[in-house]
Amino acid sequence: MKTYVEIFVSSEGMKASEILDKLTKMGFKPSFGEQDFVYHWSKKVVLPEILNFVDKVQSKLKGAGVIMKFTTIK
Repeated sequence: MKTYVEIFVSSEGMKASEILDKLTKMGFKPSFGEQDFVYHWSKKVVLPEILNFVDKVQSKLKGAGVIMKFTTIK
C-alpha cells in the first residue's frame, strides 16, 4: 500500500526545503507528477492506522502554512 500526499505551500509558511526534510524523516519519498511525496507501507493497513499516520504528519507540519491532500491506494 502507498499513501501519497500533495502539498500546497504558502509564501507566508515554511520553506519547501524544510517541508521536504520533515517528510523524508518520516519515511516519505519525493514523487513526481500529481503527488509530491509517497509513503510505502511495509504491510497492509486499515483506515485507523492511516488516520493515525495522517495525524502524525499534521502534527509534524503544524504551523508550516501548508494544505495537504492525502490519497492511499493498495
